[in-house]
Amino acid sequence: MDSRIFAKADHDRRSFIGGSDARIIMGDDDLALLRLWKEKRGEVAPDDLSKNLLVQLGTATEQLNQHWYEINTGQAIIDAQRRVFHPIHRWMAATPDGRVEQTGAVFESKFMLPWNFSEEAAAEKHMAQLQHNMWVVAARSSVLSIITGGGQWVEIKIHADPLYQHLLLTAEKKFWRCVQSGEPPVLFNIETPRPRLEAIRVVDMSTSNQWAELAATYLRTRNAHGEHEAAKADLKKLMPEDAKEATGHGVKAKRSKSGAISFEAQVTEVSDAPIQ
Repeated sequence: MDSRIFAKADHDRRSFIGGSDARIIMGDDDLALLRLWKEKRGEVAPDDLSKNLLVQLGTATEQLNQHWYEINTGQAIIDAQRRVFHPIHRWMAATPDGRVEQTGAVFESKFMLPWNFSEEAAAEKHMAQLQHNMWVVAARSSVLSIITGGGQWVEIKIHADPLYQHLLLTAEKKFWRCVQSGEPPVLFNIETPRPRLEAIRVVDMSTSNQWAELAATYLRTRNAHGEHEAAKADLKKLMPEDAKEATGHGVKAKRSKSGAISFEAQVTEVSDAPIQ
């Protein structure tokens, strides 16, 4: 049986760090970080989001979002809003919008405005929450199901990133120590890795002048590059195993202590002596 502890959604949020808290902890808003710290210590009440239109739009479209995801992917969503506590770090919890039954992926439904919308920006905005939730529930992947105000539905698949999760856990540990000690937190200034998105688009780059120039260079040098690499491989085979250096015909080969062989071109010196 899974050792993780499941609890009701009305559990006191002050006793743990959740996915929505992770985004603030990894963010760059010092006032938001300080307010979250005060909330966790019980010094201020949580923000009243009942009058936040974007938040309410997200809440109102959650069921539609889940339904749209299911009919478009054929994947079922289970365990909606089921809270899970980490088996070791009991101050960490996750309350995802659900799990994809077939894969176990964390499922999060979002409503976003269409202006300047991009998959990269959406993934970066919600990366901390997704990585936090994946870490807590031991999931290898997650899904962002996004409905925009422009009538667009977007599915973004994001895999667990061990480096990101290590940085996230480090920051959350420091923040939780501040909650317990009463020392105000400061921004952690952790530069997180760029989100790795699953490649799903086919893009036509024929209108890009820079692409055209680089493509022409690639095509022009492709054969020469292949010959160059083949020559290097054959030269390495010819170099005696006990040789530290080998020279000849304008090329010098050097063997490092680890056994790697590198090459450099030698400049041919022109002699001033008269030709006999």
